Amino acid sequence: MKLGFLTSCLPDRPLEDIARWAAEHDYEALEVAAWPALGDRPFTASHIAAESFTDCDAEKIRALFEQHDLSLSSLAFYDNNLHPDPQERQAINDHVIACIDAAALLDVPTVGTFIGRHPGQSVADNLREAERIFPRLVDHAGQKGVKLVIENCVMEGWHPDGYPGNLAYSPELWEWMFGLGLYLNYDPSHLVWMGIDPVEALRPYVDRVAHAQAKDIELFPHKRNRFGWPGIADKSADPWNVGWWRYRIPGRGQVDWNRVVDTLYEGGFDGVLSVEHEDPVWGGSEARIETGLLVAHRTLRPLIIA
Repeated sequence: MKLGFLTSCLPDRPLEDIARWAAEHDYEALEVAAWPALGDRPFTASHIAAESFTDCDAEKIRALFEQHDLSLSSLAFYDNNLHPDPQERQAINDHVIACIDAAALLDVPTVGTFIGRHPGQSVADNLREAERIFPRLVDHAGQKGVKLVIENCVMEGWHPDGYPGNLAYSPELWEWMFGLGLYLNYDPSHLVWMGIDPVEALRPYVDRVAHAQAKDIELFPHKRNRFGWPGIADKSADPWNVGWWRYRIPGRGQVDWNRVVDTLYEGGFDGVLSVEHEDPVWGGSEARIETGLLVAHRTLRPLIIA
């Protein structure tokens, strides 16, 4: 197993500088952000331009990663593949294809995305629609020797009432998506606030985990007593604020990383555990984000066998 981080936490920093910093601070891998340019949309970055990626680009990036003795664990493009607008949905599906092609040129094993959801349709109808859309993406990935991985993020901010906006949030839905040929990018933090034990949920499915993310979560049960499990009723001010939890850097929340890492090892996982930095305490500036990554490294490095 190797320790890495997702580059989208440093959206304005060039990939060359991120790679240099990662190597200097004992990280072994990077999960590289590959969103198209989306302006100031949070939690996204464009460190690889997948839509125009060439053999020459691949040579430069391979040389960069070899120079710093880093692995490139995955290309990250987490967006709504069931977007309600047909043109936007098509653009997202097509960009997944572009990411797969770029990953193949780079010999990168995985591309990460979301199932997503059309918020105006039932879960059952969304699942049937996904069964129509994803075979093209999965087949293309298979032809290129790439695994398409789905993060189990709830994406409640995509739904007007804060319901799950990404239909991959539970083991029930993991089993469904495995049947489509998809793999899991496992992130324990999302399971915790849903009331799911992240270790017991993981244990039966480690063989379908092709990539893993390390993000922690801090719960505030006294606030949940006011709002209930769905969180703040009117989310119009901030659709991502449910009012009773927040994401944290590993070691500053309630995920038991000893058990998570041990379960990954026990199940035979030998890929990359990639820190996903969305911690508001250690955000706001690149210096504080770097400190957060160092805190995560200090937490996780002793658990990973060299």
